[in-house]
Amino acid sequence: MLQQIPPSPLLSFQPLLASTPAVPPQIIYMDHIPCSPSYKWPPCELFTIDIITLIRVHLDLNTLLHAAIYACLTTTFFATARVSKFTLATLSSFDPKLHIHWADISIIHNCQGLEVHNLHLPHTRSSPLGEDVNWAKQHGQSNPYTALMNHFKINGPPAEGPHFAYWQDKGYQPLTKKKFLLTLSSMAKKAGIKPLNGHGIHIGSTLKYLLCNVPFEVVKVKGRWVSDAFLTYLRHHAQILTPYMQAQPAVHESFIRYTIPPIRH
Repeated sequence: MLQQIPPSPLLSFQPLLASTPAVPPQIIYMDHIPCSPSYKWPPCELFTIDIITLIRVHLDLNTLLHAAIYACLTTTFFATARVSKFTLATLSSFDPKLHIHWADISIIHNCQGLEVHNLHLPHTRSSPLGEDVNWAKQHGQSNPYTALMNHFKINGPPAEGPHFAYWQDKGYQPLTKKKFLLTLSSMAKKAGIKPLNGHGIHIGSTLKYLLCNVPFEVVKVKGRWVSDAFLTYLRHHAQILTPYMQAQPAVHESFIRYTIPPIRH
């Protein structure tokens, strides 16, 4: 567990000089993170947009299984979700009260008209009443919207059935975690990529948004990290820290705007 972080000038509303580096407190106190083996996941190749695109080359998106797998991959990545939230442990374990299905998808717009696809998880271990994950349309071949629409076109899964169900033999069957990961591993091997595992999707997505200068706390909420465990991976990604360490940090203004609430008149 991280040691308690003393109040920063940003959070205690003390005078802030324009030259003050806008470095998030999480970065400043990273050296206090314990390094016990149980705190970290084993090293693994992290998913990136480039890796996802390489895997796509070796998938046939006109086939039932591959259409479902690629839709699941892009959804979990851009939603910063865990694979277990969109796949099943066994072919017979689907429960609409616990697992997501097509009826749980909605489109949400903010006050600027920006759009996200919201996916409601009916039940999670930390939120028995459910929680939401979401993604926005992207550019390029890793666009989760395109992959999802292709899955819907190819498989036509039932509205109340498993979200990534695909047709096999004489009926629909859910996408299991084992089938999903084995197929990705096979495609990664063909693409000459190092061994991958499911957790590399969640962590890789977290790093992707951090590299885009999304604030730490926003990424933590999006990835539903219940602790600051993801900070242990930042030591290997200096690119994330670079904007905060310049003489005049480019993210200074945006970080202040995010941290300090507007003045009420």
